[in-house]
Amino acid sequence: MLGELVAGALADASARRSVRSIDDVERAALAAPPALDARAALAPRSSVHIIAEVKRASPSRGALASIPDPAALAALYELGGASAISVLTEERKFKGSLADLEAVRAAVSLPVLRKDFIAEPYQVFEARAAGADLVLLIVAALDQPTLSSLFTLINELGMTPLVETHSAEELDRALDLGADVVGVNARDLSTFELDKNLFGELATAIPEGVVKIAESAVTSPDDVAHYRRAGADVVLVGEALVTGDPVATLKRFLEP
Repeated sequence: MLGELVAGALADASARRSVRSIDDVERAALAAPPALDARAALAPRSSVHIIAEVKRASPSRGALASIPDPAALAALYELGGASAISVLTEERKFKGSLADLEAVRAAVSLPVLRKDFIAEPYQVFEARAAGADLVLLIVAALDQPTLSSLFTLINELGMTPLVETHSAEELDRALDLGADVVGVNARDLSTFELDKNLFGELATAIPEGVVKIAESAVTSPDDVAHYRRAGADVVLVGEALVTGDPVATLKRFLEP
């Protein structure tokens, strides 16, 4: 499944590149206002941070919410106390778009994450041109040279790489890059199986000073508390927010 998702994302990027050249997108990226300091916004504090996600669908769950106005949803997330907004821009399985990202960026003052299957520089320039402050890099989807070059480019453009892992070996690869914002996804993107305890198993190997983000398998405040006890500085939440009252749900998740 992961290979299919990456291939689809690259095919869609190629189609966009046939309309808008990489030179045009790079110029737009360099001309964009500076990215917000997402690492500072997610720095460890006495309470957990929530990254709230704009997510219409997923391969594992199908359609979740229509979200006709992603900017309005993001504004509610900010009102509810989110520390950052994640926007799914993958078109095929998640039904997102770069237009969603641009709309969210214009609506909130929080850092915004482009969550997609990033595998080439064109997508990184697109992210910055659309106003992203963070860009997701999935270790399992990339060989180390590609991962390293994209990580460097994201930093050079002033954004923050969120490097996502799902095993001890992938965590080692992330830390070898010098990643200081690291995610552990409870969902195996090859099989889509969930392991809520994986974060705790890997978190002990994440050095002090690295922002630790728990991803997936969050449906209740107990799940957030579970990740927090295991050492999470940040919890990324999507489905539970788009399928319920986003402000009320966020407030429950942020309670100590």
